[in-house]
Amino acid sequence: MTPRQPTNPNSFRLFLEVAELGSFTKAAAQRHTVQSHISRQISDLEAACGGPLFRRTGRGVALTELGQRVQTRVRGWVRDTDQLLADIRADAGLPMGEVRLAILPSAAHPLITRLYLRLQAEYPLIRLNIREGQGGELDTLLDTGSVDMAVLFRFRKPTGADEKLLATAGTYLVSIPGDRLTRDGTVDFVQLEGLRLVLPRRPSHWRAVLDETARSKGFALQAVVEADSLRVQKELVAHSPGLYSVLGPFSVAEEMRAGGLQAARIVSPDLRRYVTLALPKQGHLTPAAKVVARLIGETDKPWGTLIGEP
Repeated sequence: MTPRQPTNPNSFRLFLEVAELGSFTKAAAQRHTVQSHISRQISDLEAACGGPLFRRTGRGVALTELGQRVQTRVRGWVRDTDQLLADIRADAGLPMGEVRLAILPSAAHPLITRLYLRLQAEYPLIRLNIREGQGGELDTLLDTGSVDMAVLFRFRKPTGADEKLLATAGTYLVSIPGDRLTRDGTVDFVQLEGLRLVLPRRPSHWRAVLDETARSKGFALQAVVEADSLRVQKELVAHSPGLYSVLGPFSVAEEMRAGGLQAARIVSPDLRRYVTLALPKQGHLTPAAKVVARLIGETDKPWGTLIGEP
């Protein structure tokens, strides 16, 4: 039987998806299908390409040399094809299609809920594909074209045309309610010396900033627990007197409103972070992506009221 020829970009979209995830099983789960269906489609594509695109590893699959060359060549072609289709749809006056958005977990709610509700009301043909991750990971997704835009934390105000400032956030020392150190609203950074802290695991850009700030003050932070999960950090602090974490306001706003946590803004220095909407440095946005970027940009005021400073 002659293998089915890849007459459209969908086969290569699947190929790029498997390459990014490194697993047929993960690709199947993401597409709500079975692993054998993904494997069969990739086998057909490999037959059409004239050689294996993936090799099996202990943890999944990795690109062969042929697969790496194919990935380099088809990524731009798939993007251009998507742009062509989007342009055609735009001519019909109906922004539609999938928009891939990467976002930090601490910034996801209620921004995503608000964005989704506006899309449902105004642009029901636009679908969101949302990925959560940490700062460096989101930059990589954006640079490789795996997402269309990303909501990030920066340590300097954006200056380029490819990033829009959404909000400015301080940094907070978080504790259980009633804690003496955090009850006055602000706390000097030097008061973190000797505290039992829950901090992000290394390597982490945010952890590096905290460690370097402490070194500049002549001491080292005492991390008794290291955890990337915001939920783990907050749960530990909420149930452990004398344990603290260092988080942004968007991470703890809900718990503070409910009385589950207490926080004081860290000063001297003021570890300010800037929430930005980052767009690809190269390539065009589809009409649907332009709509999503605009709607996120219009949340300047809601950022201050819905997920603003505690």
